[in-house]
Amino acid sequence: MTVQNKKTPKLDPENTVAFMGAAGANGDLACRQKYPYMHTLPCASFEDVFAAVAEGKAALGLIPIENSQAGRVAEIHQLLPKVKLHIVGEHFQHVEHHLLAPKGATLATVKDAYSHPQGLLQCRNNLRELKLNTHSYASTAQAAADVAQWNDPTKAAVASALAGELYGLETLKPHIEDSKDNVTVFVAFALEPGDPDPEKEKVLTTLLFTVRNIPAALYKALGGFASNGVNIIKLESYIPSGRAQDAAQFFLTFEGHPSERMTQLALEELGFFCKNVTVLGVYAADEARYK
Repeated sequence: MTVQNKKTPKLDPENTVAFMGAAGANGDLACRQKYPYMHTLPCASFEDVFAAVAEGKAALGLIPIENSQAGRVAEIHQLLPKVKLHIVGEHFQHVEHHLLAPKGATLATVKDAYSHPQGLLQCRNNLRELKLNTHSYASTAQAAADVAQWNDPTKAAVASALAGELYGLETLKPHIEDSKDNVTVFVAFALEPGDPDPEKEKVLTTLLFTVRNIPAALYKALGGFASNGVNIIKLESYIPSGRAQDAAQFFLTFEGHPSERMTQLALEELGFFCKNVTVLGVYAADEARYK
């Protein structure tokens, strides 16, 4: 189900972007930065974000897929084969985490820290130095909201400065992320596919594929990218839930538009050695990718 935003009870779907978490989550911050003129719609889960877009409650959904420190967001890969939406953009979000607690709490009183598993991973060294017990939560902002409600000086949340402001928490220690170069990559989903112009901007294509059960299938499937000069920037394998070990699926992102001749040749060779190929989206690359 979708979490209601009390400040904007009636949203214009065409001007709304959905994210997973409560108000003040890093997804909320990413939405505000990527789409500053749109309303944000908090959702309880990634499935609810996809549903909000599919059901017309939001024009876009912004979903994290990987972090520079904690790696990929594994559950997203299990959802992608079932999603009937299209990737239409990407966003690089610099992530800053703060240790937030109720008024009156200090570093000496706090014993437990609550946050999303990714938040805890991105701050694990600092949290270990502070000797805090860590507890996983559905989202960073929900952890902040509950810590505020508990009003217990022994409990703190690892969340954004925005979450601290929204829920009236004090910052006990700012910037507790282990790396200052802490970036999360988000992708935007929409009902209709995008069609960016490769003559005007860098274009990425993302797809899922499953190779045929033959020797060197993956090597042969990717050979067309090398021979046609198409640059692969991301390749990940994973086993879909409930599938046999020989049914590995691959998540691939490369530079290029399917309308370009070299890309077409690469995709033709990929398709020959695959059981199936599903294009998830063709979209403009975030300029931050090349800085």
